[in-house]
Amino acid sequence: MSDSVAVIAPPEPGRAPAPAHRREKRQAWKRREARTAYVFLAPWFLGLAVITIGPILASLYLSFTDYSLLEEASWVGWDNYAKMFAEDDRFLTSLQVTTVYVVVSVPLQLAFALALALLLDRGLRGLPIYRSIYYLPSLLGGSVAISILWRKIFGTDGLVNSILALFGIQGPGWVTDPDTALGTLILLHVWTFGAPMVIFLAGLRQIPQSYYEAAAVDGASRLTQFRSITLPLLTPIIFFNLVLEVIKSFQSFTQSFIVSNGTGGPVDSTLFYTLYLYLKGFKSFEMGYAAAMAWVLLLIIAGLTGVNFLMSKYWVFYGDTK
Repeated sequence: MSDSVAVIAPPEPGRAPAPAHRREKRQAWKRREARTAYVFLAPWFLGLAVITIGPILASLYLSFTDYSLLEEASWVGWDNYAKMFAEDDRFLTSLQVTTVYVVVSVPLQLAFALALALLLDRGLRGLPIYRSIYYLPSLLGGSVAISILWRKIFGTDGLVNSILALFGIQGPGWVTDPDTALGTLILLHVWTFGAPMVIFLAGLRQIPQSYYEAAAVDGASRLTQFRSITLPLLTPIIFFNLVLEVIKSFQSFTQSFIVSNGTGGPVDSTLFYTLYLYLKGFKSFEMGYAAAMAWVLLLIIAGLTGVNFLMSKYWVFYGDTK
């Protein structure tokens, strides 16, 4: 058997360049592409630095100063933070009012949103229309117009008392009574259930119907199916809505400002944290103190969000969990 001889043919004209040349050309193209991307991203980075990061760092500095917007800031260290918890009773009241508002309104809103999502998931005719109608309050709930309307509805001569009068009941001034004023704002927050309802409805549509069919064959009631199938598989959606609504509720401002005419009354019963921050910064011109309040609010929200994420491993079920 004769030995075979390998013959190396010369490169044909028109073929691709050598590997090293291709790599250099590819790297040059990537550099040009990166430069183009940075040019288009430059306005966003500029906005991030000037509009977001800059004010955040400025507020952090101002929180350690005595600044009134009219005079130069003077460094006071931790005095603003110490004053909040040791001397300012209204600060503690605003924190208490906001905590009650969040603790009561968020679970009620999520429960109501889930109940309506379950109702709409039964395949009603005109589902897009119902979904749009129910979502509408979420678009309007934080607006000035709806807050004014809410104050009129629950006023002394408002719609609620007019209905009660038909049954011979003399209703109170709901928004002027310290025992009921906060309740009207909680009811307003519950009424804006549209956003979490739509998210719940999307989550319900992702649960396979075969689970319910198998449970029905085993004789499980609707309540058992809800408790054993729907609720566990919806826990990621519940967790998502819970985190968003807690953050949103702590930042509520317009409702309290409009209903109380910017005072937080009656008797500070609707003095939300953000409203008191506004009063300190733009009414009393204690901008340094207001900046410190803003950072305390940031820490509170970050802390609660962190706790929610830590606790989620005990009650949130993911389908791919082994």
